[in-house]
Amino acid sequence: MLFMYPAYFHKESDGYWLEFPDLPGVYSQGDDFAETYKNAQEALELYLSSAVADGDDLVRGSDISTVKPIEDGLVNVVSVDFDPYKDANRSVKKTLSVPAWLNDKALAMGLNFSKVLQEALLERITR
Repeated sequence: MLFMYPAYFHKESDGYWLEFPDLPGVYSQGDDFAETYKNAQEALELYLSSAVADGDDLVRGSDISTVKPIEDGLVNVVSVDFDPYKDANRSVKKTLSVPAWLNDKALAMGLNFSKVLQEALLERITR
């Protein structure tokens, strides 16, 4: 599935940085336009993957004709081919060890170990 989002590419003396007006907090940068675009696609894929994993609704990108121009750069569309349901039902079994006291406390709280680990991994890889 093709996802397309307008992005502001801000020109600086040493490259570009970009932001997505439809996705507050999703930024990227690069030494030149091509690198910035590639990095923007990666940031967009991480955003989409995280939203799917969290069960959030995927925000659709605005029509580029409705996005206001900027003075310090240009507006362009960043697109990624992303299947939000790819491997959605496939799980991989992992074996891990935790201290006994931590296991006891987590069990007493009714925590789901798999869910807690997935949330921690997503937080770490989307920093």
